[in-house]
Amino acid sequence: MDAQAPASNREAVLSLLLRRGESEAGVLAAAMGISVQAMRRHLRSLAEDQLVEATALASGPGRPSNRWRLTRKGEDHFPDGSGHFALGLLDSMRATLPPELMTTLLQQQAIGKSEHYRQRLGNGPLETRIQRLADLRCDEGYVTECVRDADGSWCLHELHCSVQRIAEEFPVVCDQELMLMRHTFQDCDVERVHWRLEGGHSCGFKITPSPRA
Repeated sequence: MDAQAPASNREAVLSLLLRRGESEAGVLAAAMGISVQAMRRHLRSLAEDQLVEATALASGPGRPSNRWRLTRKGEDHFPDGSGHFALGLLDSMRATLPPELMTTLLQQQAIGKSEHYRQRLGNGPLETRIQRLADLRCDEGYVTECVRDADGSWCLHELHCSVQRIAEEFPVVCDQELMLMRHTFQDCDVERVHWRLEGGHSCGFKITPSPRA
């Protein structure tokens, strides 16, 4: 570790890359209010620890610029609640249960969790409920942000997935997550707009107040 790079700076760089997906050193430096040279030192230090990596991108005449992103080890630096026990349990279920029964059990779990969420969120304005859900998800090990779009809808971005390892092995869990969101916001239309398993740097759900509500 670079002796001139306090742990707080390293964490800030990692968090920025988590939020942005990938970015250039100059953009990251501007976001943190430090010089590009200092940012490059942080990035080299993190790269030596295999927490970040760069891809050269040609954007015109001259030297190509580097776009930095988290490595798998860098993503694992953030809390991960998947756990070996959960993976082992799902493996056992897959080996012994019919696929449709396993799907039904996961759906029931999603509905039960959505009822818990609705109790915690209350009946306030949609903006308040979405922000409360983002806070709850952060407490569960996700890194969640909510952003309002110009059309009045909301986008819930999950920049770090607490069950990423499980979802990679059992993609049906992602269907459960979509069902969870739809049952949590029953007065809205909810669609998936980003998906880490399809190459996105986050999972995203678009939440639109339903005209039927």
